[in-house]
Amino acid sequence: MTPYPRADALMEMLFPLWQLVIGAVVALVLVVASWRLARRGPSRMGTVLLITGGAIVGITVFGILSARTV
Repeated sequence: MTPYPRADALMEMLFPLWQLVIGAVVALVLVVASWRLARRGPSRMGTVLLITGGAIVGITVFGILSARTV
């Protein structure tokens, strides 16, 4: 039993708001970083896309393997 159930209810209502704020900040940083990389030229963009793609595949594989062991 929690000592302050009202505080838990308030946090449950605010939780989606914090997710929205964090998502908006991440999207803004992604747009700014993409714009700066695009200005630097296609050779750097190609390298960044390869590194990002590899990271996405690696994280996905790790997530699938860790979910199967649980």
